[in-house]
Amino acid sequence: MNISGIEDEIFKYNNSPLEKLSGLSPTQTHELIYNPLSENSCIKFSSNINSETTNEIPFFRISEELLKIIKRDGFIKLTPLGALPKKILVELYDFKFIIDEHIESGINKLYREDECISIKTARIVCESSNLVKKSKGKLLLTKNGERCLKIENRVELFKVIFLIFTEKFNWAYNDGYSKEPVGQYGYLFSIYLLKKYGENENFTNFYSVKYLQVFEKFITLFDDDYSTPEKQFNSCYTVRTFERFTEWFGLTNINGKNNFFDQENAKIIKTKLFDKIFVYD
Repeated sequence: MNISGIEDEIFKYNNSPLEKLSGLSPTQTHELIYNPLSENSCIKFSSNINSETTNEIPFFRISEELLKIIKRDGFIKLTPLGALPKKILVELYDFKFIIDEHIESGINKLYREDECISIKTARIVCESSNLVKKSKGKLLLTKNGERCLKIENRVELFKVIFLIFTEKFNWAYNDGYSKEPVGQYGYLFSIYLLKKYGENENFTNFYSVKYLQVFEKFITLFDDDYSTPEKQFNSCYTVRTFERFTEWFGLTNINGKNNFFDQENAKIIKTKLFDKIFVYD
């Protein structure tokens, strides 16, 4: 085979759907991983996202209300450890955008930021953006933060929050699993899977197995000790991808869990909001 023929074969392979990639081609998968939501990505933000759409996104609403409080009060004075004070935590939690089972049951009291992971994460995400700045123990809005809070810029604000959460904030920070980016690396591949299969309820391992087919080396991070590596991987993937990403952004619902820690019996189904935010192209 001459060089031209080899190049043709390579091009054909790179642009052919593969079962291992759940029907994507290697080129499409590459773009999802390395250029997420870009012009060449097969998963993109919908052009129809509007202010009503963003009203339905729980994590965005927490972040937005945090920014509004800073604007209203001029600043938020953080605790000596750099966390939000109790007064602000209570105000944000009372919106009930994201319910914490342990707080609702009374197991935990909302005295410290660590008791509510979603609010803590919203503060870190906002700090990691160019929306707020920290000065002398205080959180203040930047000029860009003030601009993004205007109603006509609300969709832009959502995209900023989403991209900081997915590409800059470290998902592993919130759990005791591996420090490696299981779930977060190639997160848009999981969005593609939900786009393709999410109309019906599927067990969490339906998705974790398909994700692992692409990112095979992640299984080596889990030892065969208290459980099988596959079950540990599924648990990690489920917590990061579904419980603390797609659930927080209103993209999926989780059904079938027997208790807070039951990831094996959990079933995932995408919401109507999902298709308002993402399109497959």
